[in-house]
Amino acid sequence: MTEKEIFVEKMRKRTKKFAVDVIHFCETLKSGKASSVIIYQLVKAATLTRANFRAACIARSKKEFFSKICIVVEEVDESEYWLEVIKEANLSNAKKELDRLLNESSEIIKITSKAKNSTYNSLSH
Repeated sequence: MTEKEIFVEKMRKRTKKFAVDVIHFCETLKSGKASSVIIYQLVKAATLTRANFRAACIARSKKEFFSKICIVVEEVDESEYWLEVIKEANLSNAKKELDRLLNESSEIIKITSKAKNSTYNSLSH
């Protein structure tokens, strides 16, 4: 396997783990109307992060890859937003897991943003 293939496989696993971990984390949130809406939005964003990363991996062109990786960045950023709302609204007692997920979303944003920017630069030249 090439270095790129190893990296892509690690990110495939990492984005799937993030989605699954978010689903499990949401099961621990305090119940209520606001929590229900937030859980729906967060689970949707976290799972779409993985789904769109998967689609980016099988893109047929650099332009298609760029389109999908842009969506990945948007979805993981939205995931981070909902995690921040959960933290600020004190909807979780699982503080360590919440902080871990916030850190993971931040790292995935950095990695996928770099891929997005690199691809953009290669398309513009």
